[in-house]
Amino acid sequence: MIKTGIGYDVHQLAEGEKLILGGVEIPSEVGAVGHSDGDALLHAIVDALLGAAALGDIGQFFPSEDDQWKDADSLHFLNVVGEKVRSAGFEINHIDSIIILQKPKLAGFIPEMKYKIAYTLQMDEGQVSVKATTTDHLGYIGEGKGIAAQVIVTIEG
Repeated sequence: MIKTGIGYDVHQLAEGEKLILGGVEIPSEVGAVGHSDGDALLHAIVDALLGAAALGDIGQFFPSEDDQWKDADSLHFLNVVGEKVRSAGFEINHIDSIIILQKPKLAGFIPEMKYKIAYTLQMDEGQVSVKATTTDHLGYIGEGKGIAAQVIVTIEG
């Protein structure tokens, strides 16, 4: 059986915070405000994987009210969820993602993001797609105040 899952995450941006996407720290004047490391891309992937396997959502496993996840590395979340998906009898076939951010430009960081995601989930990099776009200065994201990520995954089992 082939199943799909959709993930979405959004974070406010602020000065003094780190911008981490796909497990990669991106040089930026602003970063994501979050309980963990604020990695919107990995959070959306985690939710998509959990949704595809009908295992719940990120908040059930890594609640923001729990101090053990304060400033946590979201690659750990991805690793744990990848194991849960495999333990439920599924293999991850493909991840397609898009980061929505006005600046900085992300093209030069995407290969490392793909590598880290694929390595963490024990996948081939050809099974992971990471794209980036802007909102052409429209809305909250376009004003440089936020970041969002959307993901769709396919699993089989």
